[in-house]
Amino acid sequence: MNTLRQIPVGGSAKVVKLHGEGAVKRRIMDMGITKGVEVKVRKVAPLGDPIEVTVRGYELSIRLADAENIEVE
Repeated sequence: MNTLRQIPVGGSAKVVKLHGEGAVKRRIMDMGITKGVEVKVRKVAPLGDPIEVTVRGYELSIRLADAENIEVE
């Protein structure tokens, strides 16, 4: 299983499935990350957390803990 956390800077992937429960999953979906959407990793913070991704035409910063709940291909 590949997660969004494993995608290198400049790489892109398609979301396959969202893991997590309740409020965590809902928050990820509210940010626009849903099944089938294309996500591109733009930057990683100097200490590695958070990462900046482009999704649906806008930039979004996401914590690594949340990125681990996003399965990609």
